[in-house]
Amino acid sequence: MGRKKVIIRRALKIEQGSSHPLYLFSLLGSELLNIADISRISRNEAGNLIGYQRPGVKRHIQDIIDYLNSNEVLFPNSIILSLSSRVVFRSSRGPKVNDGIAIAGTIEIPIPKANEPKPGWIVDGQQRALALSKSNRTNLAIPINAFIADELEIQRDQFLRVNNTKPLPRGLITELLPEVSFPLPATLTARKIPSSLCDLLNRDEAYPFYGLIYRASSTPKEKSAAVITDTSIVNMLQESLSSTSGCLFPFRNLATGETDFESVWIILLTFWGAVKNVFNEAWGKPSTKSRLMHGVGIRSMGRLMDKMMSSFNPRNKDAQERIERELRLISDKCHWTEGRWEDLGGIEWNEIQNVPRHIRILSNYLIRAYLHARAFDK
Repeated sequence: MGRKKVIIRRALKIEQGSSHPLYLFSLLGSELLNIADISRISRNEAGNLIGYQRPGVKRHIQDIIDYLNSNEVLFPNSIILSLSSRVVFRSSRGPKVNDGIAIAGTIEIPIPKANEPKPGWIVDGQQRALALSKSNRTNLAIPINAFIADELEIQRDQFLRVNNTKPLPRGLITELLPEVSFPLPATLTARKIPSSLCDLLNRDEAYPFYGLIYRASSTPKEKSAAVITDTSIVNMLQESLSSTSGCLFPFRNLATGETDFESVWIILLTFWGAVKNVFNEAWGKPSTKSRLMHGVGIRSMGRLMDKMMSSFNPRNKDAQERIERELRLISDKCHWTEGRWEDLGGIEWNEIQNVPRHIRILSNYLIRAYLHARAFDK
C-alpha cells in the first residue's frame, strides 16, 4: 500500500478567540480544485439543503481567464476554504515561531484518490478558482485563507457573511437562511423567520404553495413547475411579521425574540388554503397567465390577509370555510387572469406589475372592496 500523497505548505496559524483558527498559506492554481470542491446549492431526497454556492457566472470567469493569460499578472485576492479535519497543521519548533499574533508551521493537505471526497470546500472565490483551472497559469501561487470545520452549518454561516455585501442572488440567501442557526448580521436575521416559513410552505403536498415556489436549489423539473419567486413569498411574510398592522406581528415577542410559530402557521395555511380554493382557476399558473401568482398578487393578497385575519380566530373548526365565504364576497371583482380592473383606472389584468405603486393601489382596492362587501353582507 503506497503512502498517502499530501500537499505540504508553510503556513501561519492565527487564533481569533474561537474554536476555528485561521490558516494562511498558498496553493498553486493547478492544486486548488484537486483538493477543494465547489459545493453548489441543492437538496437531498429528504428535502434537506446541501451545498451553498451559486452557479458560476461565465462572463466573469472568462474575464478572469483573459487577465490571467495576459503578460503581467498580480493576483492578491485570496481564496477562502473550509477544510476537513483530515487536514493537519504542525507548529514549527523554536523560540521565534510565535510572535503573539500568528504561529508559524506547516499545513498538510491530503490529496484524495479518484473515489474519495476532497478535503476542502470553496467558501469564497468560486469563479476565481474555475478561472485558474482553465487559464494558462496553473502554476501561479494563490493566497489561501482557510479554517477547519467539518460542520456544513459553519461553512454556510461563513458563506453568508462573506457574501452579505456582494450582489448574491436574493433567492439564494433566503433559501440558505433557515439552515443557519448561528447568530447572523441584523440585516439577515430579520429575514430568517419568513425564509424558514417559505421553505416549509414549499415542502409538503398538503400545503397550498407546495411545489409552486421557485428556489435556488430547484431541479430543472421543479423549476418547470414553480411559478412564484421565493422573494415574493418572503417579502409578503416579512411585511406581516414586522409591520404593526400585520396579522402575524402579534405572534412575535420583540423583547425575547421568540415567535409563536404554531399560530403563525395556522394563519398562513388557513388564509392561503382559502385563497387557493376560491381562486382555483388562477392558482398554480405562471405569472404570465395569472397575476395572482405574480409578485403584485402575492403582496397585495398578503395585505388583505393582514386585514382579514387580524380579528379572526384561525383555530375555529370551520375557520377556512369562513375565510372562503369572506373571499367570495370580492371574487367577482378580481381579474387575475382576464378582463380589466375598472376601479383601478381600467388597467388590463396583465398590466399590473410588481412595483410599489401597483402593490399599493391593488392592495388598497382589495381591502376597500372587502370591507364594503362585508358591511353590506351583514
